[in-house]
Amino acid sequence: MANFDIHQIVQSLHEARLDWRLSQRRNNDANGREFPSRDALASIVDILKGVLFPMRLGPPDLRQESENFHVAHALDAALHSLLEQARLELKYSASLQNKPTPDLDTEALSVTRAFGASLPEIRSLLDTDVLAAYHGDPAARSVDEVLLCYPGTLAMIHYRLAHRLYQLGLPLLARIISELAHSATGIDIHPGASIGAGFFIDHGTGVVIGETAIIGNHVRIYQAVTLGAKRFPTDAQGKLEKGNARHPVVEDGVVIYAGATILGRITLGRGAVIGGNVWLTHDVPAGAHISQAASREEGAALTAAA
Repeated sequence: MANFDIHQIVQSLHEARLDWRLSQRRNNDANGREFPSRDALASIVDILKGVLFPMRLGPPDLRQESENFHVAHALDAALHSLLEQARLELKYSASLQNKPTPDLDTEALSVTRAFGASLPEIRSLLDTDVLAAYHGDPAARSVDEVLLCYPGTLAMIHYRLAHRLYQLGLPLLARIISELAHSATGIDIHPGASIGAGFFIDHGTGVVIGETAIIGNHVRIYQAVTLGAKRFPTDAQGKLEKGNARHPVVEDGVVIYAGATILGRITLGRGAVIGGNVWLTHDVPAGAHISQAASREEGAALTAAA
């Protein structure tokens, strides 16, 4: 039977953790978990999917006559679990800023209640996303197929939940929830992005939507589309400046085809169509159609004018 020097490995790992905590000015108290749990949030989101869509994403043996009972029981469990995760993030955030936390439990409860109260609005927005996918994809046979099968719909469920938590001042919980969808679908939507009603991501793999992107209503995008930043300004110390508006604004009714890369704080005007594999760093007027060739020509004209 093989033998391993477990004690030495454990001791070395302990020393590595202490070095990290010291370098990051972390405390070494023994009062339990300091950070929110990715596993706990995955469980919470799974429960919330069944709360939002009980007959399609809830328990397989659920019947309509017991639908409200299930929703009430599941919602109570999810919100109590979320309350603890919110408390952990608020405590963690306060410790990073060396702020006192006298009203931690009260603040966590207030935020969790506000999140719960927003679930009907989230459900209504998701209904518009599902309908957009159904009407926008000739291969979709039903809205139920869209909800059960489409990765873009799964990503939007996570995004809508995460975005509300982001708005409520829980960016770490929001980011974890969005990254759970990223891992499952290959669709990376930052929870800080603003996305209107009726948003459809067709196929989806490789889509990236940055933190400060603003997307209007009834926008459709395809796989491998990037709404990213063109450059990353730094401060006097050479550190990245955070929070600047650096991602595109996409107005209502825009369609962006597969592989398009759209960078910087530019605006795609209402009803514009962006062709596949276009690299775009300048504004597009309302109703315009941009192809690879047109993008190259316009870019060259802008360079010459400068």
